[in-house]
Amino acid sequence: MTEQQTDAGKGSLASPEIKRSPRISLVWLIPILTAVIGGWLIVKTIAEQEPEISITFKSAEGIEAGKTRVKYRDLDVGVVESVRLSDDFSQVELRAKISRGAETLLHKRTRFWVVKPRLGMSGISGLSTLVSGVYVALEPGDGPVASVFTGLDQPPRIMPGERGTEITLVADRLGSLDIGSPVYYQGLQAGEVLGYELTEEKKNVLVYLFIKAPFDALVHSNSHFWNVGGLDVSLGVNGVDVHVESMKSLLLGGVAFETSDSLAHSGQVEKGQHFTLFNNHTDIASNADTRGETFIAYFDNSVRGLVVGAPVEFKGITIGSVAELRLEFNQQDTSFRIPVLLEISFQRLAESGVSADVDTKKLLDQLIAKGLRAQLRTGNLLTGKLFVELDMHPDTAVQLRADNSITFLELPTIPGNFDRMATSVQNTLAKLERVDIEAIAGELQQSLRALHHLLATMDQHAGPVVVNMDQTLLKARTTLELLNRQLKAGSPAIRMTEELSETARSIRELVDMLERNPESVIIGKPKAGGK
Repeated sequence: MTEQQTDAGKGSLASPEIKRSPRISLVWLIPILTAVIGGWLIVKTIAEQEPEISITFKSAEGIEAGKTRVKYRDLDVGVVESVRLSDDFSQVELRAKISRGAETLLHKRTRFWVVKPRLGMSGISGLSTLVSGVYVALEPGDGPVASVFTGLDQPPRIMPGERGTEITLVADRLGSLDIGSPVYYQGLQAGEVLGYELTEEKKNVLVYLFIKAPFDALVHSNSHFWNVGGLDVSLGVNGVDVHVESMKSLLLGGVAFETSDSLAHSGQVEKGQHFTLFNNHTDIASNADTRGETFIAYFDNSVRGLVVGAPVEFKGITIGSVAELRLEFNQQDTSFRIPVLLEISFQRLAESGVSADVDTKKLLDQLIAKGLRAQLRTGNLLTGKLFVELDMHPDTAVQLRADNSITFLELPTIPGNFDRMATSVQNTLAKLERVDIEAIAGELQQSLRALHHLLATMDQHAGPVVVNMDQTLLKARTTLELLNRQLKAGSPAIRMTEELSETARSIRELVDMLERNPESVIIGKPKAGGK
């Protein structure tokens, strides 16, 4: 009975159901909250942390970790945290922290440099650091955000916020120019030289200028720049002219510029435009309108004193320059000739009625037919410098010697003044060499002896001739006095006529004697019975 009840009781009991609670245990809330708060604190700490940058310099002179400030427009924007050598020991690396809000200044082209007292030819700078101490200056730039920078060895020539325009000049040589050399406009300092470098072809020098406002508005596309460094000494018709722009330019060199209102095609400076840096102001006029064509001229005589760049003048006006000199040898006839390439611009003739699109060959043929010739002339007797002069010589022959391989238009040449003089002297000397000098000397000695004898004879016989002349003049004077007395006394005209006849007869006899014996002037009156 008991077993049956037990079995019956087992059969009547239901199976239990186990249900899991959907709630998260409070035990897990604590670490979750801790992680969220920790993450928020980390993000907040990172967000509030000052950005750190790295700057490399060649030297750490005057820089101290924890003290040297980073400034922008004299405001503190950071501090140098550490100073150490780079891995290769070639530079010094500065680690600096930048204040919050100043990280917007940190871009790829941002520049850093050390401000400290500097003494140079252009003056003294950084005197304020004697009190405040050395600091690192910052100039913001553009580009992507960056944190690694290379510092400048020298302060930039253009300070932050300074308005102006950068100009590029092309020069044959740098001369006395240097970084910081002044730029003048009408004697006022308008800017300075930023730097210089060789061109890619290594033939010219690029000079970079900064023209400050408002002077930069005076630079146009037709402006001219020239070197004013040192002494400008020129020799002209008024003597020696010495010009110095300023004592500063004498020591540092300098550049001056001008813009003429009378020139055509004046406009604003185009992007990428380069200006020519002339050696002096005189070269501006001599090289004006240099865009010309190339001509060739052949010279036979020496061209010593003629150099590349020498002017080509037409009636005293410079219209070009010498571009190249060469020496050619003809093996067939063993002759030499000197071809000279000339850059000539007919733009200088525009005001006289020659248009810019003139047919150069046709114009040249007309001028040659009228007598256009080229010749070498001496520009300075002291230096012996030559230049090429074009002028009209219609009485000279046209001699063209260029062959078919020459593509340049040829200008006929004639010898210069000195060449003609040298040729004349050579011809005279050649004639003198053919003359019998000894025979001429002998004849000259005989002539001198004969002349000496003649003078001695004249000295011996001059007395009688002079006496005869005196007697004749005395007789004529007496006759005239008598005539005068007769006229005053009212004597008859017959007696006056007789006296006049006698006087005329005496004079006629003297003339007849001189005609028959002209040697009597030297040897005296001939004796009776002589011829």
